[in-house]
Amino acid sequence: MPPDTEDELIRHYAFSENDLSLVRQRRGDANRLGVAVQLFLLRFPGQGLLPNASMLMSLLQWIGRQLRIDSSCWPQYAEREEIPREHLLELRAYMGVEPFGLSHYRQAVHATTELALQTAKGIVLAVSVLDTLRQRHTILPTLDVIERVCAEAITRANRRIFEALPEPLSNGHRHRLDDLLKRRDTGKTTWLAWLRQSPVKPNARHMREHIERLKAWQALDLPTGIERLVHQIRLLKIAREGGQMTPADLAKFEPQRRYATLVALAIEGLATVIDEIIDLHDRILGKLFNAAKNKYHQQFQASGKTINVKVRLYGRIGQALIDAKQSGRDPFAAIEAVMS
Repeated sequence: MPPDTEDELIRHYAFSENDLSLVRQRRGDANRLGVAVQLFLLRFPGQGLLPNASMLMSLLQWIGRQLRIDSSCWPQYAEREEIPREHLLELRAYMGVEPFGLSHYRQAVHATTELALQTAKGIVLAVSVLDTLRQRHTILPTLDVIERVCAEAITRANRRIFEALPEPLSNGHRHRLDDLLKRRDTGKTTWLAWLRQSPVKPNARHMREHIERLKAWQALDLPTGIERLVHQIRLLKIAREGGQMTPADLAKFEPQRRYATLVALAIEGLATVIDEIIDLHDRILGKLFNAAKNKYHQQFQASGKTINVKVRLYGRIGQALIDAKQSGRDPFAAIEAVMS
């Protein structure tokens, strides 16, 4: 949307000498004000569309002060259709911009598709479209057209991703991936649901189970480097979306999308299991160290009284030996006097 603060209005809507010369060629305050408004809306934000009422009022007052025109004459210009259209054509030639057409739409979709292979965030794609059109001196279309460009780009990018990931898979790979959606021998959960379970407690039993999950993921034996066929952000997004679906939902996907989603889940699942095994190992060791530390403190406290008795006994023996030396008495007799 056009800016409405004083600083932004000064930065984006300040007249140049050429602008003033162009505006002053018009007859009447209404035409001058109208040409100035269209000029600035073409320049920034570059879409040639009227802002909302409050922003329009700020813009009209700012332009009116620069031109020394009463902005209340704006309705006289806005009510007419032919004259604003003629002015718009002249301003396009003056600014060297062209209207957004079908060819621009196709170019925008093509360029945005390349970016959509890296991210599916709509705001990032929309900003890229706007920046590209401004650089090419193209008048920006309406917001719904920008949304359609981004949506089509994401759809095309998804289609390319769903084609790229399954391409290096052999029939054996596809068969093993399909088996992930089947129930285990116990019949309670599918292999995919079991593989995505996280350890509950740091103990040997859960460690063994998680190592079995790691072996199961590795047994898929996916082609080397398959994770590099797709940008990591998009790969993780597909894995997260697949993780929110049930195996029954995944089984309903068309083959390309199903295998692409299962590959993403396998890549993300293998990395997750490895991280969880390392974390589980650290937690088990930490648990053992804490148990040993607590046991040491308990034993130390339990033997504290015995230690104190021994220390006091050694103190009495030492004092008896010192007294015997000073008095010239037999040291062995002095010891026997303290302890039997």
